[in-house]
Amino acid sequence: MLAFTFPGQGSQRPGMGRPWADHESWELVEEASEVAERDIARLLLDADVDELKDTRNAQLTTFVSSLMVLDAVERLGVEPSFCAGHSLGEYTALAASGALRFDEGVRLVVERAEAMHNAGVEHPGTMAAVLGLDDDLVEIACRRADSEVWVANFNAPGQVVIAGSVEGVNLAAAVAKEVGAKKVMPLPVSGAFHTPFMTPARDRLRKAIAEADPRDTDIPVVSNVDALPHARGDEWSSLLSAQLTSPVRWKHCLLKLEDLGVSDYVELGPGGVLTGMAKRTVDAARTLSVSTPDELNKLLDFIGSVTGNAPVQHEGEHLFAVERVVVSPSAGVFTPLGDLSDGTEISVGTVLGSVGEQEVRSPFDGVLQSYIAVNGERVTLRQPIAWLRTV
Repeated sequence: MLAFTFPGQGSQRPGMGRPWADHESWELVEEASEVAERDIARLLLDADVDELKDTRNAQLTTFVSSLMVLDAVERLGVEPSFCAGHSLGEYTALAASGALRFDEGVRLVVERAEAMHNAGVEHPGTMAAVLGLDDDLVEIACRRADSEVWVANFNAPGQVVIAGSVEGVNLAAAVAKEVGAKKVMPLPVSGAFHTPFMTPARDRLRKAIAEADPRDTDIPVVSNVDALPHARGDEWSSLLSAQLTSPVRWKHCLLKLEDLGVSDYVELGPGGVLTGMAKRTVDAARTLSVSTPDELNKLLDFIGSVTGNAPVQHEGEHLFAVERVVVSPSAGVFTPLGDLSDGTEISVGTVLGSVGEQEVRSPFDGVLQSYIAVNGERVTLRQPIAWLRTV
């Protein structure tokens, strides 16, 4: 089985949007900019390292970049059995699974980033990666520090992040080295994320999460808080709230996915940090990172090598690497074009139907296999409408 994973804050890098500027999935950037009332295109194309380090920019650009990659992957007809995301990436995973609409996800990420930034100003703190030490010993180091310091991320075996006050992190780092840590590396962040220092952000975010009202999904998302799969929308309000002040149990998420039968992990978004963590955590993991359009073909090769050209599950139909999905350009009621039937040859630009008053045009040449959406169904932005077999 296949899992999509989505990176968190820290994966952003200057110019990460440039490979996508001429790709059809770039339209998500324009839509997100309207929702967020921010020039996200400029951030993705021209912002420097310092500007992108700002929590408010880092979270928004990483979220939008990851969903842009996902949009391109969905157009290929590839769908996972599970999703998971690291910290911020959990919001991306929820949008990918359909628990959150794209616009809801953008608004939540804007609110989350602003809340965490303000909490960092109110309670200044820092974070550091402890390398080469067992989880239990890192927790002991935090307790022995007898200060404001906690474990913030269980990333992979021998890779744990601690966070808290500058004094607390320095004291815990000294103890960690004393008990065998190979290295303690300060992280360039503006706050002690996933610790009690984020309590003000948690209080502010609760209302925004409740208003988003996450929906039930067919694809479960494994939570950072309890490392368990969740498909019920009503469970996410408390999970996302708790996530801000709880450690990210990423290692445990990967092990749970392995227990669930996942062997293949595809990271969608900037960087490739989660891919490395999966390799360190899951012995038999097959991994791939997709962050540019050029890597989409690698994904098709990856899927093909897994299945031997066997089908990939998508919306109850079997899609192969030679097939493509047409998605909705907006939200609304879908009406198919009356004179198109299964087996009809389709050209780029062919109108397949409409969503509200907006036409649904195929971005591909191919043969119409069937409609996925049905006449009169209310669809969401980027929901699959039809699938084609390429000629």
